Amino acid sequence: MKSFANNLEEVVLNQRELNISFEFFPPKNDEMEAKLWEAISRLKYLKPNFVSVTYGAGGSTRERTHQTIEKIINETDLKPASHLTCVGASKEEIEKILRNYWQIGVRHIVALRGDMPASSSNYQLHPNGYKYANELVEGIKKLSQENIDFEISVAGYPEMHPEAQSMQQDIDNLKRKVDAGANRIITQFFFDSDVFFRFVDLCHKNKIYVPIVPGILPVTNVKQAKHFAKMCGAKIPKWMENVFEGLDENQETRHLVAGIVATELCRILHNWGVDDFHFYTLNRSDLTLAICHLLGVRNAIAS
Repeated sequence: MKSFANNLEEVVLNQRELNISFEFFPPKNDEMEAKLWEAISRLKYLKPNFVSVTYGAGGSTRERTHQTIEKIINETDLKPASHLTCVGASKEEIEKILRNYWQIGVRHIVALRGDMPASSSNYQLHPNGYKYANELVEGIKKLSQENIDFEISVAGYPEMHPEAQSMQQDIDNLKRKVDAGANRIITQFFFDSDVFFRFVDLCHKNKIYVPIVPGILPVTNVKQAKHFAKMCGAKIPKWMENVFEGLDENQETRHLVAGIVATELCRILHNWGVDDFHFYTLNRSDLTLAICHLLGVRNAIAS
């Protein structure tokens, strides 16, 4: 029988290097700005492959997204990936944004259709714009003829996009994005490893072979997570509700439980061959730092 020390040594020797990336959202005020840059200043020492910055519904945070991206380029060594949505913008506006990004040093775009603004129930797509994300990807790729050749990530939905009629329809749409030139799929968050593996298998059966990176959301607030999940088609498992039950007023314990849950999900995925993880940080650093540390991704300053 192996000793505990031998088992631990075997785990350490077999551990593969992980590739990580982080998502942030642009701040709306000075207080949120301070929290964002506190998170970036702590997480940058983990040497992520890239950091992405989101784009609000209908392009509502466009200017703040641009400002955040530019500051990341000017004040850090991080490689930014800008979210870009096509809802509410003409093809000419999109091209202008892309050229500006390229000029300031952005080389990676997360291409999305984007959500309709919640304030407008009868919102219409721009008559001279891209209708879907695959069309946006095609538009981005056309610029490669001028040596403006962006790396392109697109979104995948392991539990189906909320607007899709079926999982197969959603996979067909995803394949169109990949066939248009996407280099990587970043998934929406999920909490069951089997959900991710079924999604990957379905992608492979439909001849989608680009890297599929799981999106990890460390949950500290189940009510908030349910709101996010409803928006993107994810499900909160009953067991997760149970483990957080009774912790509404106990933030410290809630954070400890959140770290354990997210780390265990990552460990299961890693044991089955997943080496890339994209963390939805919600502009906070503590949980993501702790999870990465447990997975073997350590602070470069500390090491």
